[in-house]
Amino acid sequence: MSITSTSIAVIGGSGLYSLFPPADSETQTVATPYGPVDVTTGVLAGRSVAFLPRHGVGHTAAPHLINYRANVWALASLGVRAIVSTAAVGGVNPAYPPGSLVLADQYIDRTWGRADTFYDRGSVQHLSSADPFCPALHEAAEDALAGVAIMAGTVVVIQGPRFSTRAESHWFRAAGADIVNMTLYPEVPLASELNIGTVNIAYVTDADAAPADEELSAELVFARFAEAQPRIIAALEAVVAAIPDSYAPRELISPAEVAAVLARSAS
Repeated sequence: MSITSTSIAVIGGSGLYSLFPPADSETQTVATPYGPVDVTTGVLAGRSVAFLPRHGVGHTAAPHLINYRANVWALASLGVRAIVSTAAVGGVNPAYPPGSLVLADQYIDRTWGRADTFYDRGSVQHLSSADPFCPALHEAAEDALAGVAIMAGTVVVIQGPRFSTRAESHWFRAAGADIVNMTLYPEVPLASELNIGTVNIAYVTDADAAPADEELSAELVFARFAEAQPRIIAALEAVVAAIPDSYAPRELISPAEVAAVLARSAS
């Protein structure tokens, strides 16, 4: 039995490992060329939605070891056209204080060694990345979260799993970053390579390493994200509800090339 096709997916970041009541959802394993992925389907805001936790249930996958290609391929194989994701972030810009919800619109990649393209054999495709998150989804999210979220922000994606030094935190701010995260790259460009639109709801859990009066820790991040989970899920529901039924993602890669990737044999 295969999972019902759905056009919308939610990827949960740190602290968001389930989305639906177990009795009202179905979890199945999707075989991909990059390994198996567990995907749960259920109803959110009256829409059929696929869900997977980015780090795995129980936060078992470190940021640099997440199987990003398997996750995105699995969702694409189910017919997903739009991904709404959450992320725990630090605020390196004082205008993005802890407790803020942010709709990221740009990223600065500071990762290395991650498998970050599907076009690594047989075909070379150059992805346009000037606007990495889908403008149409971002606009829908702006309408849904007006007065609730900060409407734009540049996220610097670091390798992890360690947090920044104070010098790095100041450097990121000087480079134009507003928030810092460990996982949005390569997830966002990989989705774009398969012509899936993305929008991200980031929750600022801390001020990164810059302030000297607070010691940043994973425990602090998880505790604050857990406290904010009702707000985050409410934001997810609002954004999912705001995605038009007629939504069509940008074709940043030739559909024939995308079809060739999705035709690869699952392992």
